[in-house]
Amino acid sequence: MKDAIYTALLLKKRTRRKSFALLIDPDKVDTAKTEFIVGLAVKAKVDYLLVGGSLVVTNHLDQVVKQIKAQCEIPIILFPGTPSQVSPFADGLLYLSLISGRNPELLIGQHVISAPAVRKSGLEIISTGYMVVDGGAPTTVSYISNALPIPADKNEIALCTAMAGEMLGMKMIYMDAGSGARRPISTEMIERVSENIEVPLLVGGGIQDPEKVYHNAKAGADLIVVGNAIEKDASLLAEMVSALHSVSLKPNA
Repeated sequence: MKDAIYTALLLKKRTRRKSFALLIDPDKVDTAKTEFIVGLAVKAKVDYLLVGGSLVVTNHLDQVVKQIKAQCEIPIILFPGTPSQVSPFADGLLYLSLISGRNPELLIGQHVISAPAVRKSGLEIISTGYMVVDGGAPTTVSYISNALPIPADKNEIALCTAMAGEMLGMKMIYMDAGSGARRPISTEMIERVSENIEVPLLVGGGIQDPEKVYHNAKAGADLIVVGNAIEKDASLLAEMVSALHSVSLKPNA
């Protein structure tokens, strides 16, 4: 089914079920580390594996994806730093448009160049409005995009940006404080955005503990993305996934 991932996310949103995605950066793993991380993901019942990063400087994206595929059945979604970072061995691809910035190359320019290869890949393509929110530290994506992030306390800017992305046809909105963010996106901002859009809302960056996962989900995030925290302390993964899924079990709590 070509739109299986997106259809599942839409159904989960309508039934108030939350999802957890573990982000794996190909530049930061080798064969042994990938095997270890994927094993933890399976045991913790992670819903999705995101593979990618702002800079993929190694050439083993395909290798990492194929290794994950051989080890588990968790859907693999590419999270590319540029639209050209494509592996046909994955299940889907977030086709990111940086709607929080004003760099035309990351709004549409690179997409025009990459479109033939992306279409040829056969992947499920999910158009995603990507919003970078100030996490208190410079991020790779902000540097590369030459675009300022949305100020952390400007909830209305985030809200209007997300609404514009949805009305322009984006299938999902992804708010990201960036890898290694000193502070995560506030629950107030998540709540304001979530209550005013109908497409799935992804939230990531700076999420360091199960409590923040829980509160982000309660605020309206449909899919929580965590990477850096698990790299530092792998034991957190099971607790984070459990905290998130407890929101799904008590949607009205």
